[in-house]
Amino acid sequence: MSDSNADKARADAQRFRETYDAIHTEVSRMMVGQNDVIEGVLTALLAGGHVLLEGVPGLGKTMLVSSLGKAVDLSFSRIQFTPDMMPADVRGTAVLVDTEGGGHQLEFEEGPIVANLVLADEINRATPKTQSALLEAMQERQVTVGKRTIKLEEPFCVMATQNPVEQEGTYPLPEAQLDRFLFKLVVGYPEEADYKEIIRRTTTTDEVSLKSVSTGATINELRRTVRSVPCPDHAEDYAIRLVMATQPGSDYAPGIVNQFVSLGSSPRGAQALILGAKVKALLAGRFAVGAEDIAAVAMPVLRHRVLLGFEGLSEGITTDQVVEEVLAKLPRPTEVATS
Repeated sequence: MSDSNADKARADAQRFRETYDAIHTEVSRMMVGQNDVIEGVLTALLAGGHVLLEGVPGLGKTMLVSSLGKAVDLSFSRIQFTPDMMPADVRGTAVLVDTEGGGHQLEFEEGPIVANLVLADEINRATPKTQSALLEAMQERQVTVGKRTIKLEEPFCVMATQNPVEQEGTYPLPEAQLDRFLFKLVVGYPEEADYKEIIRRTTTTDEVSLKSVSTGATINELRRTVRSVPCPDHAEDYAIRLVMATQPGSDYAPGIVNQFVSLGSSPRGAQALILGAKVKALLAGRFAVGAEDIAAVAMPVLRHRVLLGFEGLSEGITTDQVVEEVLAKLPRPTEVATS
């Protein structure tokens, strides 16, 4: 790398970290604790992917996404999924409107999916038919209604929340849709010390007002910075082997995978590992991906891309256990990425 290119890379990485820190600080003014979840959401946004947030009600999943919408100057919409919602409620539909002459005409009204940041709240309460309305938007960045195709403005990101699948009245997301999410983040209960701060912020007259600290144009530039980060062969090979290690019968699959897993990760898992690792490398002050960056994002990338078989379900095995075993058993390259 020439001196001028190296200087530009350092400047881009510095701007990336400064913007990330500014957004993180602003969102943290509203969210108490949950630092890992905040980092995961920001990593996915800057990597250009979508996020699935899972946790029981009342843990702040919706507040996190709405806070992010305020901290970044993006068009924001919220879809509250319910069992009676139809696909047209998501994509949009033609409506009959009055004309000046007293007549009527059909006009297309865009649905809430047409926004930069879309909060799909309690997505697993909608029927599979309505859930599938998000598929084209998430993958192709466009919405097709009849003969009309609407290109979605970048940055575009879907952040969906769901209650655990064992809750009554929910519809588990199909594997094809789960695969479209870059990360699945599990939102846990707060620490004991966090409860006091939550109570103070929500049961007194004090109000937290968030301000915009970044823009959509900046997010697009930072996404280009992420994709310009090189990934050495040893890190790329490690990502590929991690994905293959989740596939039963592969040369890298440990015993727990061969015994309990029905389906492993698709190639989208390898793509997600690389993109997430590039963000981690930039945040660590490096302009090249290391194996440690791959390992750092393996859990949120792979946990929803592993499908357990009947034996695994009956034994109470979790996908997190499978990913942990894969990380423990697969040798990590010893090469260290250079700055």
